[in-house]
Amino acid sequence: MTTQQLAGATVAPQANVYFDGKCVSHSLSWPDGTKKSVGVILPATLTFRTGAPEVMECVAGSCHYRLQGTDAWLGCHAGERFEVPGQSSFDIRVDEAFHYICHFG
Repeated sequence: MTTQQLAGATVAPQANVYFDGKCVSHSLSWPDGTKKSVGVILPATLTFRTGAPEVMECVAGSCHYRLQGTDAWLGCHAGERFEVPGQSSFDIRVDEAFHYICHFG
């Protein structure tokens, strides 16, 4: 397991729970306005909508994702990331626990 120092971060202690517990995350924020969430998606196929652009960074596990307006499912594994435009959506298919950091904006 890897750990990461997140100097200056404020962590929301109450979890964000989506899709009947299939996705659970915690929000982090910094004084400069940077926002991220750290979480896990359990086996499922889900659709997320975005307000701001997002970068999904895979910490452990893997997933397949499909961006809005495309037909192709692409893979993402530990150490990789994918970008999602703002004001759009993406489908994510997870067969094993997918641990992630979501970078907003």
